[in-house]
Amino acid sequence: QVQLVQSGGGLVQAGGSLRLSCAASGSISRVNSMGWYRQAPGKQRELVATITSGGTTNYADSVKGRFTISRDSAKNTVYLEMNSLKPEDTAVYYCNADLFLLGIVSPVVSWGQGTQVTVSS
Repeated sequence: QVQLVQSGGGLVQAGGSLRLSCAASGSISRVNSMGWYRQAPGKQRELVATITSGGTTNYADSVKGRFTISRDSAKNTVYLEMNSLKPEDTAVYYCNADLFLLGIVSPVVSWGQGTQVTVSS
C-alpha cells in the first residue's frame, strides 16, 4: 500500500506565492517520476509539472518561469513552488507518483488527495 499526502495550498492574491508538498509513504521500493496536475472547475485535469528520478523537469507552458518543481528523493517528497500566481491558476492541485511497491514487479501510479489553490484578482 502507498499513500501520497499533500500539504500547502490555500488562498492568495494575484502575484503572490504558495508552496505545495506531497510525501509518499508505504511499502515503496522505488519512486520513478513525480508530478503535479491541476483541475479547474468544469475543466479536465491537466499536467502542471513533472520531475524524473534523475531530476529532469517538464512544465506546462502556462506555468513556465513561474512554477518550480523539486523533489527530495530521500524523503519521497515532491514540492511545487508557485510564484507570480494568476487567477487562472485557481484549481485543485493533485500530486502524482509513478513507483514500485515492495515485492511488486509492475509500477503503479498513485495520486494525492488534492488541495485547493485559489488566486484572487
